[in-house]
Amino acid sequence: MADYNQYLEELLSVTAQQGASDLHISPGHYPVLRVDGRLLILTNQKILDKDTTAGIVYALLGDERKTRFLTDKELDFSYELPGKNRFRVAVYQTRGGLAASLRLITNEIRTVEELNLPSIVKIFSKLSQGFVLIVGPTGHGKSTTLAAIIDLINKERAEKIVTIEDPVEYTFVPDKSVIDQREVYQDTFSFHKALRSVFRQNANVIMIGELRDYETMSAAVTAAETGHLVFASLHTNSASQTIERIIDSFPPNQQGQIRNQLANTISGVISQRLIPRVRGGLIPAIEIMIATPAIRTLIRDNRPRQMDLVIETSQDIGMISLDKSLADLFRKKEISWERAEFYSSNPSGLKELV
Repeated sequence: MADYNQYLEELLSVTAQQGASDLHISPGHYPVLRVDGRLLILTNQKILDKDTTAGIVYALLGDERKTRFLTDKELDFSYELPGKNRFRVAVYQTRGGLAASLRLITNEIRTVEELNLPSIVKIFSKLSQGFVLIVGPTGHGKSTTLAAIIDLINKERAEKIVTIEDPVEYTFVPDKSVIDQREVYQDTFSFHKALRSVFRQNANVIMIGELRDYETMSAAVTAAETGHLVFASLHTNSASQTIERIIDSFPPNQQGQIRNQLANTISGVISQRLIPRVRGGLIPAIEIMIATPAIRTLIRDNRPRQMDLVIETSQDIGMISLDKSLADLFRKKEISWERAEFYSSNPSGLKELV
């Protein structure tokens, strides 16, 4: 198949038409879509051989990125079909050759309401400074929630917003705010280098696409300490696990200091899962931790596991436990009991909430 660019465009068009979130290209397999969390094998296409997957990967990379990919053996970047859709792309080597996973990024940034997020999420867009984390497994809508909150600030407040992403996903249209979007490797060499320079860029709000190492975490906390409002995502499963993960990523002799810094700067943690709906599509189940004096004390005293109980007993101020969110979705007949149990961290406790 000589024209790999054309074949790539056809597959990307099918991805958008099918309402898929992802397209997977791997040698020895049919092209595969992910629709509403489930894999859909495109058996009407040919099984991909090594030459075809390599051709598609090189069509995605272009000449500029090809050298870096051949050196690093994996690469993340964004790819745009002119006038159509944008994709977040991960290309990598596998024993069978080259492979790629592409995540469809919708052009429209949806609102908190359109994403079926609880309205309490909006309080984080009104902060003047602090540290807000959006967490959850890969593919569960963290970037989409981040974009909704940043765009809410953009529409309601006159701020200087700087995003640091790898790659840039949603493209913001400036409204009341000034927005600079920086892509790692294209506009800066690393997250923590970009974070260090943001202090000289007169930013009020900083969005970090992902906290990957302790240097970036340290710079993010320092930014929050120095009067910035910092948003970031992290691959963790709950608010308590998020605090543990950040602290544990630091060398032992720095953990006491980062506990104090986190206790002083953290504003909240949003943990989410996208769950298949009974009537099709996906809906988020959400845990929300708001940093109260009790939460800050637990962080300072190295007792993050006890945060779960504080979250469960603080509904009156807007906190939501994941099990409470799951129980509510089940009662509203949005999700099945099997799904609620599957995503619950405490299935026996979940039964008591229904």
